[in-house]
Amino acid sequence: MSEVHEHKSKHDDDVIVKAKKFFLQYQKPLLTAIIAIAVVVGGWFAYQNFIVAPKETEAENAIWKAEQYFREDSLKLGLDGDKLSHGFNYIISNYGSTKAGNLAKYYAGVSYLRLGDFNKAVENLKDFNTSAKQIQMMAYGALGDAYSELNKNDDAVNYYKKAANEFTDDANMSSEYLFRAALKLEVLGKNSEALALYQELKEKYPNTERGFSADKYIYRLSIVPNDFSTK
Repeated sequence: MSEVHEHKSKHDDDVIVKAKKFFLQYQKPLLTAIIAIAVVVGGWFAYQNFIVAPKETEAENAIWKAEQYFREDSLKLGLDGDKLSHGFNYIISNYGSTKAGNLAKYYAGVSYLRLGDFNKAVENLKDFNTSAKQIQMMAYGALGDAYSELNKNDDAVNYYKKAANEFTDDANMSSEYLFRAALKLEVLGKNSEALALYQELKEKYPNTERGFSADKYIYRLSIVPNDFSTK
């Protein structure tokens, strides 16, 4: 029994000696690595607390008036601000990396869409992204509208489809964007693709206005052309 105990003690002593030897051999690089990690972590916390957080607060304080103008449909004031407050464009330029700055891109994109500046609408909406699926759906839908106005029809169809699939819990809006994609394809003469979307619309959203009216579009595209067809 004492021999086993003595053997274990020697083994433990060997482990301790090896550990000490290892530490002494690699002491400098280990300490350097620890210090480097501490500096990085400390720098990150400092950046978050002294740069990011104040910017977030400034941006939130700056955007509220522009949002008010947007709700009032005073779109140019919302974009450019007035003598006392900043607009979305200023917020994007100065606080673009903040949450408020990101939201400003959505507001600016929709504002430009309504004002008929479709290129600027696309520019802002493509830079916007959010984890709030209902808002992202509306952003994709607005992109579809802007591309449609620019006659970039493939892009329009693509974003209408993305909008339709982004937040299917909102059946009314999802069915609307699916309908817009189908109608755009039909106008482009891509009848088989349009028919597939109209059928999807009927199957997925039968209780919505667009789903209820899908049959007439399906019927129209399913008729085989003949001498009695309407030209």
